[in-house]
Amino acid sequence: MTSASLPSRREEFQQLWKLALPIAIAQAGQNLMSFVDTAVVSRAGTQALAAVGLSTAIFFALSSFAMGLMMGLDPLVSQAIGARNITRARVLFWQGSYLALIVGTLLAVPLVVGPRLLPLVGVNFAELPEVQDYLTWRAFSLPLVLLFITARAYLQGMARPQILVVSTVVGNLFNLAANVLFVFGGEGLPAFLGPLRAMPALGVKGSALATLLATLVQWAIVARAVRMTPGAEGLGWVRPVRADILRALRVGMPIGLHVAAEVGVFSLAGVLARWVSPESMSAHQIAISYGSLSFSMALGIGNAGSVRVGWAVGARDTPRARRSGMMAFASGAAFMALCGLGYALFAPQLADLMGTPPEVRPLVVPLLMVCAVFQLSDGVQGVGAGVLRGAGETRFTFLANMVGHYAVGLPVALGLGFGLKLGVVGIWWGLCAGLTFVGLALLWRFERQSAGMLRPMEG
Repeated sequence: MTSASLPSRREEFQQLWKLALPIAIAQAGQNLMSFVDTAVVSRAGTQALAAVGLSTAIFFALSSFAMGLMMGLDPLVSQAIGARNITRARVLFWQGSYLALIVGTLLAVPLVVGPRLLPLVGVNFAELPEVQDYLTWRAFSLPLVLLFITARAYLQGMARPQILVVSTVVGNLFNLAANVLFVFGGEGLPAFLGPLRAMPALGVKGSALATLLATLVQWAIVARAVRMTPGAEGLGWVRPVRADILRALRVGMPIGLHVAAEVGVFSLAGVLARWVSPESMSAHQIAISYGSLSFSMALGIGNAGSVRVGWAVGARDTPRARRSGMMAFASGAAFMALCGLGYALFAPQLADLMGTPPEVRPLVVPLLMVCAVFQLSDGVQGVGAGVLRGAGETRFTFLANMVGHYAVGLPVALGLGFGLKLGVVGIWWGLCAGLTFVGLALLWRFERQSAGMLRPMEG
């Protein structure tokens, strides 16, 4: 199909970034909560930092699948809006919310139970009790996170992402204040704060509790925004529709598996780093916190690209979808290249900013240098997953991640990290190899798919 009103590259760039910036801020806000947890707890000692690092790896290894699964709603909503069927988009939001509650509740159970079973199979280490405490409280936030992702899909599809920024700012300010209070207690607070001074120091457990409450605040804000969004007047509560829930599940399953594969390999890298030493685990956690922040922008651009590609596919305008996707690739690559330059130039200062313990600092700086190298690949693959999702292509992304991370990246990580005894730095070079493969594969796939006709997933 030939588009009669194909936007110029400048217009496409402006429209993409108008959508991408607030989405990226919201995405960064999700990662910033874990970043703040790490930054605050790092001042409580190396063991506490290692406990949060390992807990975060376990949490995201499981919850990443659920979060990816919920992204199956993205193309369904954006393509419905592209087809000017706003009522259908609102119905899909409700079905996604039901799915979020089901999946979030089911997957919270192993987060609580799993760490308590480790001693029964002979797994025990110094920070295990703190890991158990952190994951018990953090597990309750999972259904709220999935409900937030569902609301995000609807709001970004309706071109109303600004409220995501508000929820992110409020939620993260709350998280920072609550982290400091709950982790270290209120003994040193000014007298006018009264009852808060009686708060005991909860350590690692307090960090997880703070993040749980902050997630609740974030979701409450976006839930109200969905309720106030115009366009589906007269459509109140919508009952569960089994066919719609199963459709969202089918579309989201490959996305969930692809995200789990990607986050899983980074979590596995954290476990491998722990085998090297607690200091290596701590260094991995600090470096991955920075990498996750920059990657948030790539995901924001990818989500914006997903929305714009979905709008175009819903309107049966393949040339516009191709232009939107290619502009997203170019924008993501350019931004992440700048981030890589920043990591390379300011690695020591970034290590100091996190309050890195002296015994961990010599490992953090070289990891940030490796992180600088793979920023470009990470950006391309992050954006690629988004634009292919908008086009309704989800299975290839999963396959590319499995091959790239586990057939390419993991063997390189094991060979360099343990075979050549490069430790955690060698493990990270393996991550770099996997990301490069995935990025090139997704770029190739979208170029090939968009050269033909892209068809909507419904109708």
